[in-house]
Amino acid sequence: MIKTDISDLHKDIDNYKDKEIIIAGWVKSCRGNGNFGFLNLNDGTSFKGVQIVFSRDKILNYDSVEKLNTGSAIMCKGYIVLTPENKQPFEINATEITIISATDNEYPLQKKKHSLEFLREIAYLRPRTNLFNAVFRVRSELAFLLHEFFNKKGFVYVHTPIITSSDCEGGSELFRVTTQNIYDEFKKFEPKNELFGKKTYLTPTGQLEGEACAAAFGKIYTFGPTFRAENSNTNRHLNEFWHLEPEVSFMDLEGLMELEEEMMKYIISGIMKKCPDEMNFFNTFVDKELFNRLNNVIDNDFARITYTEAIELLKKNNNNFVYPVEWGTDIQTEHERYLSEVIFKRPVFVTDYPKDMKAFYMKINDDNKTVRGCDLLFPGIGEVTGGSERETDYKKLQTIMKEKHLKEEDYWWYMNLRKFGSVQHSGFGLGFERILMYITGITNIRDVILFPRTPNNCEY
Repeated sequence: MIKTDISDLHKDIDNYKDKEIIIAGWVKSCRGNGNFGFLNLNDGTSFKGVQIVFSRDKILNYDSVEKLNTGSAIMCKGYIVLTPENKQPFEINATEITIISATDNEYPLQKKKHSLEFLREIAYLRPRTNLFNAVFRVRSELAFLLHEFFNKKGFVYVHTPIITSSDCEGGSELFRVTTQNIYDEFKKFEPKNELFGKKTYLTPTGQLEGEACAAAFGKIYTFGPTFRAENSNTNRHLNEFWHLEPEVSFMDLEGLMELEEEMMKYIISGIMKKCPDEMNFFNTFVDKELFNRLNNVIDNDFARITYTEAIELLKKNNNNFVYPVEWGTDIQTEHERYLSEVIFKRPVFVTDYPKDMKAFYMKINDDNKTVRGCDLLFPGIGEVTGGSERETDYKKLQTIMKEKHLKEEDYWWYMNLRKFGSVQHSGFGLGFERILMYITGITNIRDVILFPRTPNNCEY
């Protein structure tokens, strides 16, 4: 007999009524009174588990089963019994239980509630808890929804390099990649001795290569891991994170913002339909206002405001901020949240930032002071995407690179894109973990990625 997935039982239990089945999984809880016992089992295929009823007169190894600890692995043969009057709609009446692997009292995930800080110390086990089981299920479905959204709109999914020889943003701290013996103090450490013949790094973005692909396919996106080496030990930063980056030819900033808004509404409404059990769990145990916030995103048009307008609004409240603002200062998280939570009470695009605070590739406005860029701010979290029209004029790009002290020879091929059939094009980057935080209500980015890479943390 073939093992039945618990997820299949929940999808179509009527198909299994009164049938003998085999399931296998891990014990979530076990209790008994000497003659009857109850096991809660989950096999990983569903957020919901299943209750197994076992009795001494049917289970030969009853005493051993009754003593099972949380985390033990078993296989069970039995019959489905419908129980619509109970909390669970069905249960399994066991005829045989095989103990595959029994945990002992040293198993860290016993019945008591554990702090998130403790669970980070045993990251290899935390997916077995209800919270992280729900988080990583939603993470999986969210990734699929993003692929689905862009696939339906005719985008080509491209895989850009993880190793790069340039810093796209011109200022990021990057991880150096080398094949030289860095421990040999007598050996001269030179780029010419590198495997690639030059200094190379783990990439912070796939955007530049994405622009090259957009000039061939029209609409592309890349989605994969990227890396920043900043020593930022906050609840919003990771040194290794996942990045979604679409790039679209013949699209201006207005079209880009429309694309972003459509995408956000698509994935949020989609995740609420695909993961009702997980989302109800988050709304009940993590953030009781979660559904209200998510529906606010789905039901409302996103606001739009220029950086200059935003500064004027914020200046009226400078006394409330740790970092007062003036034109030309960066907008901090506290300002982003004030704009989205207090002033607009919904997501808001901030556009036309000063060129000195943005990356070299953003298209410069006619005022020669600001760029055609936009950040999307969400209530409760702040910035979730950053995007722009790209500068297509070769000479203007050359000038801004000199102003930002970037070496033109490091970007020769990127410059050539401006000579070989250049067209208006735009793109944005979405920090996957940040939008996952918003959707789940989780407040620390370390808790929405399996094994977080942060300062002083790379154990697993």
